[in-house]
Amino acid sequence: MQVHAIRSEADYRAMLARVSKLIDLDPAPDTPEGEALEVLGTLVQAYEARRWPINAPDPIEAIKFYMEQTGLTVADMVPYIGPRNRVYDVLGGKRPLTMPMIRRLLSLGIPAQALVGAPEPAMT
Repeated sequence: MQVHAIRSEADYRAMLARVSKLIDLDPAPDTPEGEALEVLGTLVQAYEARRWPINAPDPIEAIKFYMEQTGLTVADMVPYIGPRNRVYDVLGGKRPLTMPMIRRLLSLGIPAQALVGAPEPAMT
């Protein structure tokens, strides 16, 4: 198996074609083809993560999305965020989420990373 780094769009497309052919073979993991698929898939994944990074969502947008997807209303959020006016303030961006709110929201199944947000870049 000849492996090289993916440095361009052409390299990426060629690697995708190789991975696609290997997927069609559906090799067992302990075969040479299975190992090749694992290695090439890892290269493709690393290139895609570097080329098209997916940033963590804004915490408030994550909550709104969850509410929309599950049919929750402002009244349903009272046990997690606090009184209705506080829910409106948080969803409107007028008040930040607190750690107790985040802890309660975690029980809904919203990922912690979505509620906390992306880490701030280090100040130098």
